[in-house]
Amino acid sequence: MQEVTIFRHAAHEGPGYFAEFLDRKGIDYRLVRVDCDDPVPQSLDGIAGLVFMGGPMSVNDPLPWIPKVTHLIQQAIAADVPVLGHCLGGQLMAKALGAPITRNAVKEIGWLPVNVVDSPAARKWFGNLPATLTVYHWHGETFAIPEGATRVLESTDCANQGFVFGKHLALQCHVEMTPQLIADWVKETDGALKPSRTVQSGDEMLRDAESRTRAMHRIADTLYARWIEGLV
Repeated sequence: MQEVTIFRHAAHEGPGYFAEFLDRKGIDYRLVRVDCDDPVPQSLDGIAGLVFMGGPMSVNDPLPWIPKVTHLIQQAIAADVPVLGHCLGGQLMAKALGAPITRNAVKEIGWLPVNVVDSPAARKWFGNLPATLTVYHWHGETFAIPEGATRVLESTDCANQGFVFGKHLALQCHVEMTPQLIADWVKETDGALKPSRTVQSGDEMLRDAESRTRAMHRIADTLYARWIEGLV
């Protein structure tokens, strides 16, 4: 049976709302827990699509699983098996496509706006959503846009918030968040956040989390619905 394969890179950064979306659509999936040393598949056998979640590490770190994952992404893109990346996942996609990942000018942590690029490619994915959207962020690095890909999302402090490459979508931001995931991430920082113009306190991130995530899930529904159209 073909399944969507989801990669988790940290125990507290699971698939969140994306898993709920697949359950609602009746789409089977399995979780590869990189944080528990689950083996990275060596082939695409039985894989309908690849999804990569976030993580606290950098794609530039010398971790043994990163070359295996980027090779699998390259295989998937060559075979037209759809790939979806959230934050670290988007950076893994960029790396697999030959684009560098570098430190962003500022950290973006919390509920911050992004802008949909005014282009046919962006509208194909974002449909009739507003041009400015509020989504969740937790990153200090950013990807460059790979050759042949198209930038579809940007923000004031991070020009490259998303790109598409055929049926593949890479996001720097997080649209998969749930109130529980946000609470877990805030707890994980244990008060180490230093609020600034682009970094929110844990209390601010948790404020109205239920309503904020519901609004963001409408964005996620649009993107995920478009992505599953490409499943093999």
